[in-house]
Amino acid sequence: MKSIVSIVLTLALLLGTAQARERVNVSFSNLAIKDFITLVAKITGKNILVNYSINGNINFISSAPIYDDEVMDILISVLETKGYTLADHGSFYSVVRSNEAAKHTSKVVTSDKKLSGNLMVTYTMPIRYENVDVIAAKIRYLISKTAKLMTLKENNTLVLTDYPNNIKTIKKIVAELDQPRKLSVEVIHIENTEAKKLQSKLDAINKTIFNPKVLQEPVKILVDEALNSIILVGKKKNVDKIKAILAKLDKEANASNSVRIFSLKNSDAKAVAKSLNDIIAKQKFKDPTLKPNVSESDEINAIIAVGDPIILNGIKKIIDELDKEKYQVYVQANIIEINRKNAENLGVKYGFNGASLGSQGGLYTLSANFGGASPVGLADILSKMDTENITSAFALNAAIDFLKTNGAAKSVSNPSILCVNNKESSIYVGKTISVISGQVANSTGGVGSGITNSYKREDVGLTLKIKPRVSSKDKVTLDVEATLENVIDDGKNNATGQPVTSKQNVKTEAILRHGENIIIGGLVKTYKQRSKTKVPLLGDIPWIGEWFFSSNEESVENDNLVVILTPYVIDKSEQLSKLQRELGELSKMQEAYEEAVFKKLEKEKRIDAAKERIDLNTTIMEHQ
Repeated sequence: MKSIVSIVLTLALLLGTAQARERVNVSFSNLAIKDFITLVAKITGKNILVNYSINGNINFISSAPIYDDEVMDILISVLETKGYTLADHGSFYSVVRSNEAAKHTSKVVTSDKKLSGNLMVTYTMPIRYENVDVIAAKIRYLISKTAKLMTLKENNTLVLTDYPNNIKTIKKIVAELDQPRKLSVEVIHIENTEAKKLQSKLDAINKTIFNPKVLQEPVKILVDEALNSIILVGKKKNVDKIKAILAKLDKEANASNSVRIFSLKNSDAKAVAKSLNDIIAKQKFKDPTLKPNVSESDEINAIIAVGDPIILNGIKKIIDELDKEKYQVYVQANIIEINRKNAENLGVKYGFNGASLGSQGGLYTLSANFGGASPVGLADILSKMDTENITSAFALNAAIDFLKTNGAAKSVSNPSILCVNNKESSIYVGKTISVISGQVANSTGGVGSGITNSYKREDVGLTLKIKPRVSSKDKVTLDVEATLENVIDDGKNNATGQPVTSKQNVKTEAILRHGENIIIGGLVKTYKQRSKTKVPLLGDIPWIGEWFFSSNEESVENDNLVVILTPYVIDKSEQLSKLQRELGELSKMQEAYEEAVFKKLEKEKRIDAAKERIDLNTTIMEHQ
């Protein structure tokens, strides 16, 4: 190692006496940086002040000779890796930290001077045509890691402290960026309309056909109201494009183009007009005269719009969307009362839990007894409903009809209602009663004096409110509210003589598929039931039979009111009649399904009863 360094040092001493630029063969391995600084000082003949202890070794493998003055570049490159560089002080160089190099750089080079050397210099670069801050932002990534870049806004000048070779590269880039703008100016007189009205249209077109992010692309559009003229400033080819468009826009206004009447097919004109006016109120118009006027005509169910033709085209698009055919939901409701006592007795008879039939889970559990393969032909009906969904619906309906047949349930009502999407519809099933609302005492003292009652009519029964929200052709969200009002006392059993009613309310929200069921339970009606039992023949004897051979019994009965809803999504009006035909086919299949299932259930009941008799006989024989 020492021999290699000594040879190089000898070459350096010999070259130090030479005047011309010479090539040298330099190659070393694992040479200490401080020794390399000494070597460079000898080769270049420069004094180098080292203020820091710089550790580390370097390797330089040379396959070809290098110039003697390039050794200094190698040293600067090595020092940069350690966070240092060289500063020129005239008769000597000093090693300084890279991030402080700008403070020690005394040499300032103006734009008209030639860049040379290998040490950092401060260079001033005037910018002629562009904004100096814009240029600085574009070239900042090109400067060295420890370089400094500053802008002087007063004279639009860049000040850069960096290495000469890097400054040369940046200077070339700046020369490409800092080009004079060749702009064209056109003043166009508007003949047939107001220049200010055309400005907003031209601005929108300008932003569309030219890239706004490229500064020189968009055309500047100004208005001279005194001359009713448009002033265009920009590249000539771009100005010519806007000028051609302007010539087409500047035509004689046609009155029929500024008034439009939009007839509505599926929506209410008043609701659409409100939506449009809400949208217009939130818009900002640079020119207030461009703001359109929108009103509705209830007589012909139409929207009347007056305004600029371009803006009216936008209004038409909104109206087209608002006036699309609305989704409709055909809801079948099955309202039944399940008597708790009769259901329990039926459950004991057939071996299922009849006490919980007023709930959703209870009915579905019962319907499992009526499951099985779906009837033939269902695959071609109601294509939106899958086979499993149809089979479940058949089993549930069979369970309800089974309860009705055996006296455990009765049908209150089977209404159907066609709901518009996002519109609330309601069903009411009940009666109207008279309730005293006030009394007036007559104090005349003559004939007809007394108290005069005034009455009001009150609805008592089940009110069902349904609001559908369709999310797709086969899925709908139902907001359901069920309110049940019952007469507990008709007024005969209380001092006031007024009817006493109870009120129960259920609110729920469910997401259902086309043709899927939802069961709303928990509505319970409680009432007293009087019954009379008597001994045959003897109980019919006057007086004696009443007292000795018959009895009266009063019991409290509970009826669970259950509401079953089945929605069908309709996206086109003509599908309603098709749906009703298909539901008719399903009704026939339901009857066939129930006939088969009920026979099967009765057969299973007889088999179970026979098994029980056999088991009982076996037990008796064993005891004997």
